[in-house]
Amino acid sequence: MFVSDCRRDFYDVIVNQALFQCDHVQYTLVPVSGWQELETAFLEHKDQIKLLIKQDDDLDVPAYDDIFRDEEDEEEDSENESDGSEPSEKRRRFEEDVIERTMKRRQRREWEARRREILFDYEQYEYHGTSSAMVMFDLAWIMSKDLNDMLWWAIVGLTDQWVQDKITQMKYVTDIGILQRHVSRHNHRNEDEENSLSIDCMRIAFEYDLRLALYQHWSLYESLCNTSYTSASLKLWSVQGQKRLQEFLADMGLPLKQVKQKFNSMDMSLKENLREMIEESANKFGMKDLRVQTFSIHFGFKNKFSASDIVYATVSLMENVEKEGPETTNFIKALDSLSRGNLDKLHQGLDLAKKQLRAIQQTVASCICTNLVISQGPFLYCSLMEGTPDVKLFSKPVSLCLLSKYLLKSFVCSTKNKRCKLLPLIMAAPMDVEQGTVIMVGIPPETESSDKKNFFGRAFEKAADSTNSRTLHNHFDMSIIELKTEDRSKFLDALISLLS
Repeated sequence: MFVSDCRRDFYDVIVNQALFQCDHVQYTLVPVSGWQELETAFLEHKDQIKLLIKQDDDLDVPAYDDIFRDEEDEEEDSENESDGSEPSEKRRRFEEDVIERTMKRRQRREWEARRREILFDYEQYEYHGTSSAMVMFDLAWIMSKDLNDMLWWAIVGLTDQWVQDKITQMKYVTDIGILQRHVSRHNHRNEDEENSLSIDCMRIAFEYDLRLALYQHWSLYESLCNTSYTSASLKLWSVQGQKRLQEFLADMGLPLKQVKQKFNSMDMSLKENLREMIEESANKFGMKDLRVQTFSIHFGFKNKFSASDIVYATVSLMENVEKEGPETTNFIKALDSLSRGNLDKLHQGLDLAKKQLRAIQQTVASCICTNLVISQGPFLYCSLMEGTPDVKLFSKPVSLCLLSKYLLKSFVCSTKNKRCKLLPLIMAAPMDVEQGTVIMVGIPPETESSDKKNFFGRAFEKAADSTNSRTLHNHFDMSIIELKTEDRSKFLDALISLLS
């Protein structure tokens, strides 16, 4: 039995499934969306659960002695201080123990200082390391059971971290290099296989591609308008930004009619050198990072997808707000879309992703133009009101996180206040109107040197405790919380005081 978080990096699940199927192992998959469901799943299936960790694994968990002090040591110190002996005996014992007591006090001060430092690093921040899908693929490789499908799922898991801005650019490039070597090995291994040219063949390729969301399944114009990087760089929420977009297209020499039709329908003569044309013009307009290292996959001769296409599709399927049964239904659909035999579900996810990206960019433009992003001192704050278009979509955690990251990037590009450019962002959106709750997320500052550490999880806990705010810390990502609407003001006041 294994448990999966149905709202975060779940690509390791399908790698696990493939490994179990290789060994004909029976298993139970239980999707969970938070700590409460995890506890329930554990109680229901605890007889089936086994935790496998090697004894020499370095889990970066602080040592017991660095965090806890045994009660016996405390009692011994207190007994020595309160012992009811004769005055002369007390003086003699004091003279004998004075050095030892001094050393103990010094050791305790050093221990407390070390403990504070460890807890600060361990508790204050949340950040993401290697993708769990990559870890599972590495395990499959060591066991000589790695398949092309598993490698692709590991690639998508890494790309998910990059798309959602969970890892640094350096970490992404490093892991891309590791996966590129595996891709070369697999492609070389499959060269002589009979099915390498069949209609069902699957081939992964490393490439430098454009940092444009879903552009091969959309129009180039729509992709430019709804990609966070280009939208923020050109400031497309403004009239001047729209003018710059027209100048950018003119500089490339692309007719507007061609740019606004589906990418697959564009003239082949234009598509042949399209990437080079876009990169050259992008550099003139200050978009020097429009090219990115990535992977693509070919299914047969027709279907080609980039790794980011899969990420956008699966996220949209998981957070589809149209009710079609239990919440786990979305998880199963997203999981099925990763199989090459379910391309119809993948295309459904791509359609949903386009709607999601449009909604995000329209909301970003609205927030910027109506000055909804305000400085609260130590952080920026933005709150979506009930009745805002597509607000229901942003009651979902991943969608709200994507919106928050895109909004912060756009705000940094639009503001002239240098101090605000260095601030983190807290964003809130209505979650359940009947219960009177909002969902709130904290995003670290948008800086090139950012190490992606997120301190809001711990800050949210402390602010809630100090004000008795009614909050629910149910998400595995501790920087996402649910809060009673009427407690929001005092909660934010406590955060301002705490972070100032």
